[in-house]
Amino acid sequence: MATQAPCAELLLDNQLCFALYSTSLLMTKVYKPLLQELGLTYPQYLAMMVLWEGDGVTVGEVSSRLLTDPGSVTPLLKRLEAEGLLTRTRSSVDERVVELFLTNKGLDLRERAKAIPTCILSASEQSIAELSALKNELNVLRASLQKAL
Repeated sequence: MATQAPCAELLLDNQLCFALYSTSLLMTKVYKPLLQELGLTYPQYLAMMVLWEGDGVTVGEVSSRLLTDPGSVTPLLKRLEAEGLLTRTRSSVDERVVELFLTNKGLDLRERAKAIPTCILSASEQSIAELSALKNELNVLRASLQKAL
């Protein structure tokens, strides 16, 4: 079998997508033990953060904020409801719309979760300013990629 010279455009370490993917995997691994103490998975944590920002949001709003479709977020929300963290209620205005409300247990969990960002900051070995600049750059990239779809 003949070997070919490496193609710089296709080297794994030259790919932005791999840098993002591998960093995301490692970020999730850092979160895992912190979230296990709360009894949450990473996707559940993201959904709870949406609810902690504003109670009474709809399933559609959660899926929109998480950049996913409502069908994939619904099972996750049902599990959170089964854990007693939220209630799902049909809207009185439009029964097709499901509204989400935190329970006292869900609100209490928010207090316990407040320590997580500090733990992530420490693990990153970056300053708040550095991470903020990186987040802003990623938000710009995400917006551009959304427009490309």
